[in-house]
Amino acid sequence: MPPRSETTRNKLDDAARAGWLYYVAGNTQDEIATKLGVSRQSAQRLVSLAISEKLIKVRLDHPIANCLELGARLTGRFGLRFVEIVPSDPGHPDATLGVADATALEIEKILASPTPVVMGIGTGRTLKAAVEMLPAMDCPQHKIVSLTGNIAPDGSAAYYNVIFSIADKVKAPSFPMPLPVIAVSERDKDLLHSQVGIEKNLALAAQASVWFVGVGDLGPNAPLYEDGFVTKAELKALQKAGAVGEMIGWVFDSKGEFIAGMTNDRVASAPLPSRETTLVIAAARGENKVEAMRAALGRGLVNGLITDEDTAARLLA
Repeated sequence: MPPRSETTRNKLDDAARAGWLYYVAGNTQDEIATKLGVSRQSAQRLVSLAISEKLIKVRLDHPIANCLELGARLTGRFGLRFVEIVPSDPGHPDATLGVADATALEIEKILASPTPVVMGIGTGRTLKAAVEMLPAMDCPQHKIVSLTGNIAPDGSAAYYNVIFSIADKVKAPSFPMPLPVIAVSERDKDLLHSQVGIEKNLALAAQASVWFVGVGDLGPNAPLYEDGFVTKAELKALQKAGAVGEMIGWVFDSKGEFIAGMTNDRVASAPLPSRETTLVIAAARGENKVEAMRAALGRGLVNGLITDEDTAARLLA
């Protein structure tokens, strides 16, 4: 009898074949059973195993009327250049559900183009989940530049910075920002930005035709605080100053105005570009992010949006 590991591997191979035959080639379970030489019940179990082991990824390719209507209303209200609304799964604990999938698909579409593109990529939970869903691609014609520092306060790599993950996935020239997300002082930030390599990467970010960014709230569980980039005292001071959200570290109030001084003086991220020259797509969902997202949309900090039905409806409320 072969070792258990080999048996398991063989079973996963069969499950992958069954999943491909069913979801890609369009075979019925009876046809799969015949082609694999197993019973219909075994074919059904193999297809189920392919799903449970995440050997396949299913994309819904049918427009949903409510999603389209919400997208049209958001476009009209905020003057968006791009919008994608995905179905909601009420109560689902995954804060990136659906939005990460749609973001991955949009990134894949852009990188599949033979025309060279400079893409700016932010950081955060949704973007990290999206990058993990990307297929392996060979894209030497494109350039991908990080929009924010990738060094955490303790000197380690920032966990939700995705530049290295996407570089490994798509095999495109990638340009990280070897900087802290928020520098110790404004003087330190200026010194870091004056380094030749950093200057070039910031200039590249300014040339990017499309950015993908996350949106963080400034509530008690603000990502900036939970990930250690600001202290509890700094978070409270930002809240007192009216901060409601942030993108790549830049903190803004309910009108989308950047909070003067405070942490914004020390943010090492690339400056947000003009919406006239760059498509800035925010990928986010959740009731806790609605105020921040509405502020960013209303001020024109972003001109593209990927979110879900529930969040879209709250943005329009």
